[in-house]
Amino acid sequence: MKAEKIKYSILLLLVAAVASLSSCAGRSEKPSGNQAPAPATADAERPGTLIKMISPEENAGFRLHESIKIILEATEKGKSPDSVKIYFDSNYITSLRSAPWEYILPGTTTKETGRKSIKVIAFSQGAQSNPITRFMIIYSDVVPVKYGYKVIHTYPHDRGAFTQGLVYDGGNLFEGTGQKGSSTLREVELATGKVIRQHNLDASLFGEGIAIYKNRIYEVTWEDKIGFIYDKATFNVLNKINYQTEGWGLTTVDDKIAMSDGSNIISFHEAEMFTEVSEIEVYDNERKVEKLNELEYIKGEIWANIWMTDMIARIEPASGKILGYVDLKGLLPEKEREVDTDVLNGIAFDKQGDRIFVTGKNWPHLYEIVVVR
Repeated sequence: MKAEKIKYSILLLLVAAVASLSSCAGRSEKPSGNQAPAPATADAERPGTLIKMISPEENAGFRLHESIKIILEATEKGKSPDSVKIYFDSNYITSLRSAPWEYILPGTTTKETGRKSIKVIAFSQGAQSNPITRFMIIYSDVVPVKYGYKVIHTYPHDRGAFTQGLVYDGGNLFEGTGQKGSSTLREVELATGKVIRQHNLDASLFGEGIAIYKNRIYEVTWEDKIGFIYDKATFNVLNKINYQTEGWGLTTVDDKIAMSDGSNIISFHEAEMFTEVSEIEVYDNERKVEKLNELEYIKGEIWANIWMTDMIARIEPASGKILGYVDLKGLLPEKEREVDTDVLNGIAFDKQGDRIFVTGKNWPHLYEIVVVR
């Protein structure tokens, strides 16, 4: 019996190892880039400090647009600073010139969700003391609306397409597929699922999200930190682009290209050189929402597949807060699933026809849906 238990334990370990190696895109779990720092040293114990921060505490949580009370104290009685400068998220806010060393940060200051900082610098006789910094988390100020769906139409989809990016343009679908050795950029006929034309990526690359801006198609790859700009009419490569993170999803937001990297961050890039110009951290009213994958810009919102789930997050681009979740559980019937059928991934929007299309990796169907409450 003991030998059987050992064999069973070894089997479980092997299964766990295989599960950790396999994923929807061959991806392994990766830590977030926004991990909380180690506990800070007490302000009074830091050399060269004239002030200590009583409130807010490290990693305190606040709602978007909520006011934040800052309470400071001199580190030594009878040795008060001449003034204190206060910064929020690296931006100068105000100066205090006498006790009580307190300030209420207006709710209008917190315009984005995410991990933000308050920094204070005390001055005495013209000399600057070491700064004190506290980090806090700004959560969404709304409870996300929960949506379901209704299928309007079902279209054929290439079961061999490991869908990473999906765009509707000019009556057809443009699709980026993944997996090393079989990553492609395709133009696909909506009604039949037929591949009209195809560009094959180098076998060493793992294709990811795509986006269309004017007459160009943008495509990123997973781990190689390199992407491509194609001529939409010919699929000829016009330029290469570089970025510093993993590449997951892409979508066009006005004149910017938005990109996800598998964390809770969406970065925005100018279209010519793909230089990052800004980013948002995505949070709902309780937590940060990670594993953001394929993206689509729909009526002023960024819709994002949440990897390894049947959920789509609806995100406000200006703030990063989640406005709602679309639950697509059960969209692909169990009887349609095969060994290589993978997760939900792929969102496309027909702006003129006001239609939303979704599919998944190695799915036999693409669905036109409407969301319902």
